[in-house]
Amino acid sequence: MVSAPSIVRRSIPVYELLGDEALCAIEDQADWILKEIGIEFRGDEEALALFRDAGASVDGERVRFDPGHARALSATAPREFRMESRNRDHAIVLGGDHLVFMPGYGSPFVTDLEKGRRYASLEDFENFVKLTYASPWLHHSGGTVCEPVDVPVNKRHLDMVYAHLRWSDKPFMGGVTAPDRARDSISMARIAFGADYLEDHCVIQANINVNSPLVYDGTMSSSLRIYAEAGQSTAISPAIFGGAMGPVTQPAVLAQTHAEILAGIALSQLVRPGTPVVYGNFNTTMNLKTGALTFGTPESNLSNMAFAQLGRRLGVPVRCGGQLTASNTADAHAMQESTSFMMAGIMAGSNFMYHAAGWLEGGLTMSYEKFVMDLDHCGMMLRMVAGLEVDEGAFARDSYFEAGPGQAFFGTQHTLANFETANYCSQLPDAGPYETWLENGAPDMQQRAQGRWKQMLADYVAPDLDPAINEELRDYMAVRKAAMPDQWY
Repeated sequence: MVSAPSIVRRSIPVYELLGDEALCAIEDQADWILKEIGIEFRGDEEALALFRDAGASVDGERVRFDPGHARALSATAPREFRMESRNRDHAIVLGGDHLVFMPGYGSPFVTDLEKGRRYASLEDFENFVKLTYASPWLHHSGGTVCEPVDVPVNKRHLDMVYAHLRWSDKPFMGGVTAPDRARDSISMARIAFGADYLEDHCVIQANINVNSPLVYDGTMSSSLRIYAEAGQSTAISPAIFGGAMGPVTQPAVLAQTHAEILAGIALSQLVRPGTPVVYGNFNTTMNLKTGALTFGTPESNLSNMAFAQLGRRLGVPVRCGGQLTASNTADAHAMQESTSFMMAGIMAGSNFMYHAAGWLEGGLTMSYEKFVMDLDHCGMMLRMVAGLEVDEGAFARDSYFEAGPGQAFFGTQHTLANFETANYCSQLPDAGPYETWLENGAPDMQQRAQGRWKQMLADYVAPDLDPAINEELRDYMAVRKAAMPDQWY
C-alpha cells in the first residue's frame, strides 16, 4: 500500500461563497434563535446550573442567551489542536489548513457482493477498523464505524474502543450513548496512553449529536461534559434536514445549526476552558414528496461552503460531510452524490471529513465495496489539495532535447525519474482495451473493489500493542461486562 503523511495541509485556497454582510445576517439570526427561542437541555441539571451561573437565562430546561453571549463563552476553544495516537507517526492536527479523513459512522447494516446486506457484527466492525488502518488515505480510525449488533447494546462500546486500540494505532472516537459508556471510553484511553498523559494531550474524541431542532438530550450533554472534563475533544454535530428538523430554506438551516453548535461549544468551555472542539454538521436536503434524504444537491453543497465560513469566523476546526449518498448500492448514483458532496466539503475548506468511505443508504449501511471505491477517491482528493508545484524540475527542459519534435517522452530521464510520483495512480479503474476487459470476465467497479478489500484484509498486519496494556484493557472489559446484565435495547 502507498504511504502518505498523517498530517495533511491544504495548499489550495478555500472557496469563499458568502460576503461579510450575508455571514453577519446568518450570525444575527442565530443570536435571534438563542435569545427568542432558546435551546433545551433535557435531563441535565449540571449543564443547566453551569449556564445559569454563567449568566444565561434558564427557564425550566430552556436556556436562552443574550446576543453575543454564547459566542463569548465559546471564545476559549482552540483554533486548532493535535490528536495523539499510539503511534506518534499517526497523530493528526485539526483546524487551520489541515485536512483529516475518517470512515463512515453509525451504520447498523453492512453489505458486500458475496454475503449481501445484513446486520453488522463485531467481526465487521473489526474488519473496517483494519481496512481503515491499512489505508494511507484515512487518517482517523473513526468511532462507531458500524454497529456490532451481535454484542449487547450496553457493552458493545467496550469492544469498539478495544478494537480501535488493538487493531489500529490511529486516533479514534469513544462511546457517547450513555454517561457510563463515555467514562469507560476515557478509562480505556487512560490505560492505553497513561492517566497523566490525558491531562494535557487529546487522544480520544466524542461525536455529540444535537437532537435538532434545538434540543440536547441528557445523554449527549452529559457525554459532552464527561469528555470535556477529561480535556478530550468533542465534535458537536447537529443533523438538520431542511423541512424536517429545520425550515426548508438553507439560510435558516445554517443559522439554526450555528445556534445549536454555539450552545454546545459554550457548555464545553464552561466545563473546562480550552478543551478542544469541532464545529460540525450533518445537514442536507430532503425530497419533501417522499421524505427521503438527498445528498450532493446544489443547495446542500452551497450550504456546506457557507457553513465552513461560519466555523472559520468562530475560530474553531470545521467538520463537513464526506462521501454521502442515499443510493442503495454502490452504483453511479452513489458515486455521483458522494463525489459531489465531498468536493463541496473540500472546496469549503473543511478540516475534518466524516463518512469519507463506505457510506450507503443514507447511512444505514456500510459497504465493503464502496469503502474501497471511496478510498480511491480520497486519494485523489488528497492529491488535489496538495496543489500544483511549479518549479524548474517540473518544466523538464532536458526532456525536450532527449525526445525532440514529434517523439514520445516515455523513455526520457525525467519520465523515468518521476513516473511513479508525477500523477496519482488509481488502484481500481480498468482503462485497458475493451477486448482485454471482456476476456477477463468484464468485471465492473464493484467486482474489482471486492477483490481489493479482500486482499487488504489478507495483507493486514496488526500494529504493536504492549502485552501488559493489552491484558489490562481486556481485564477492564471483563470486569465491566460482568458488572451488568446484557441489554439489547
